[in-house]
Amino acid sequence: MPENKPRTRIQKRNSETILDAALDVFSRNGFRGATLDQIAKEAGLSKPNLLYYFPSKVAIHRGLIDTLMANWLDPLREIDADGEPVEEIVAYVLRKLDMAREYPRESRLFANEIVQGAPNIMDKIEDELKTLVDEKAAVITQWIDTGHLRPTDPYHLIFSIWATTQHYADFDAQIRAIITPVGETHFDDARLFLDTMYRRMLTP
Repeated sequence: MPENKPRTRIQKRNSETILDAALDVFSRNGFRGATLDQIAKEAGLSKPNLLYYFPSKVAIHRGLIDTLMANWLDPLREIDADGEPVEEIVAYVLRKLDMAREYPRESRLFANEIVQGAPNIMDKIEDELKTLVDEKAAVITQWIDTGHLRPTDPYHLIFSIWATTQHYADFDAQIRAIITPVGETHFDDARLFLDTMYRRMLTP
């Protein structure tokens, strides 16, 4: 869509409809498995109409990834070096679990991209994400060195938090098949479990 003209309300709505439809398609099929035809059908638009707003599948995917990365990193940014260490990390765990609960499609979109080798976001991983993880790993190391946390590898701690929270979005079908929860009750149970586990693991 031309960038030099202000968008009308209908154009804004159609752009949002396309991105929402693409999120469904990409989160189910990954980047390689998704097609513009699928996205157009999901959005209820013709393919030529879709291409008026976004010139390619890559442009749609990149738009979703840019928004996702900004939102996905916010909980990690919120870890406060001046806060109480165990509380800061447990709060991060619970924020990540809340995101898995509230944004499962976004989590699966990210997971699919990583499984395929991160071809469209490797630049962001190697730059923005790595920089932030290095910064927070240094904070965790300082907390360990001052005796406020039980010794642990800060990078593997962060990786474990990603694994134990995003699992509830990325492997939702498996979880529901095994424990058949009523509604979203398993998230409440997971919240209690993860809170207890990380407190016991990290408290000196």
